[in-house]
Amino acid sequence: MGIPVALTVNGQSVTADVEPRTLLVTFLREHLALTGTHVGCDTAQCGACTVLLDGRAVKACNILVVQAQGAKVTTIEGLSGGDALHPMQAAFKQHHGLQCGFCTPGMVMSAVELAGRMKDPTDEQIREALDGNICRCTGYQNIVKAVKAGLANAG
Repeated sequence: MGIPVALTVNGQSVTADVEPRTLLVTFLREHLALTGTHVGCDTAQCGACTVLLDGRAVKACNILVVQAQGAKVTTIEGLSGGDALHPMQAAFKQHHGLQCGFCTPGMVMSAVELAGRMKDPTDEQIREALDGNICRCTGYQNIVKAVKAGLANAG
């Protein structure tokens, strides 16, 4: 027997009956086919599943969809406007802030949240904001450059 939930995902109202134990990441990927939110560790350690929940970066593998009742969820798919990339997405592309790309959606979502809080953070503040988002490919140098560029272009 499902529990009814209603939330807004990427600007669209969504309603569904879900099992009480359904994770937000599962709901996004399996029920809404928004597969840009990645499942990496299932333990809220890697950050690949980071989305914005009412503007806050959260790990979707650590939240039940029923906890998001009435909330506004933004996924990586919801950032861009049509064919144009969000400034943070464009900065990651331009500054090579990705390699395999698996961690990139979570990194971008965390960086977008940072943009809402700080306009000119130091490299250390950027690294602190991205803490909990693990990249196994890069040394984070280009990720920090990309975030700085994205912050400069986002405002």
